Amino acid sequence: MTTEIIGTDAGDARITWHPAKKARLVLAVSHGAGGGIDARDLQALAQTLPGHGVTVALVEQPWRVAGKKVASPPKTLDVGWRGIWPAVAEPGLPVISGGRSAGARVACRTAVELGATAVLALSFPLHPPGKPEKSRADELLGSGVPTLVVQGGNDPFGKPEEFPDGAYELVEVAYGDHGFAVPKKADLTQEQAVTLITGAVVKWAGSLG
Repeated sequence: MTTEIIGTDAGDARITWHPAKKARLVLAVSHGAGGGIDARDLQALAQTLPGHGVTVALVEQPWRVAGKKVASPPKTLDVGWRGIWPAVAEPGLPVISGGRSAGARVACRTAVELGATAVLALSFPLHPPGKPEKSRADELLGSGVPTLVVQGGNDPFGKPEEFPDGAYELVEVAYGDHGFAVPKKADLTQEQAVTLITGAVVKWAGSLG
């Protein structure tokens, strides 16, 4: 694991690399608006995917590196993502553009522009909680590349059944909330929920190329 600071037009971003020995893909994945790369799903992917030929680059947006508590506006997040892209593309491998929540929106909005091979959208925020009329489906449907959505069954930002039909795959994590936490009374343990996420991503990544 190595860490590097990348200067972008939105400020300094940080990449934490989890390299695969015989990498065939890079997954560049960022956090949401309310947390960092310590999210359970991001950490699990960083620990699991390198064993399956996928180097994982955990990306911290400039607002996070600067110690701010509130995320930058969407356009500024896109600027930061564009700024880190040359670094994640530098190994010369196909790059999956990924993110959780706000990071998933960034990945969808910029995928074609940056030449991403695919998009991994974790906990895609289809709409603000309680406001289904403010849909962000167009961002997801417009990714323009193979896209996998991994969504908690009880995500207030959009339950799986709320998602529109489209050219993407969706995997449901039963009972999961926006952070993929599952209640203790569920017939799925937290460990099983995380394994479901990593297993789905490993299978999907294996189908690319």
